[in-house]
Amino acid sequence: MTYSLAPEVSATDTDDGGMVLLHEGTGRYWMLNRTGATVVRLLRAGSGTAEIAERLAAPFPEQRERVAADVDALVASLVGARLVTP
Repeated sequence: MTYSLAPEVSATDTDDGGMVLLHEGTGRYWMLNRTGATVVRLLRAGSGTAEIAERLAAPFPEQRERVAADVDALVASLVGARLVTP
């Protein structure tokens, strides 16, 4: 499944490699660290959650399951906050 930013969400990169998402409808900001920003960038580029997890876990093969669960949880939170849409 692919995801995109919701139409009313804007994204801005931060100096430390993170990202700030603004939901213009609610006025709420979400700050993402570098890893969270990487997930959002990859989602926007058309990658699915499994592919993202594989890329992030490549340096840590023993943590594949944990990384996949973390990516799934982040994406679920972003969908729940109406920041990204399937």
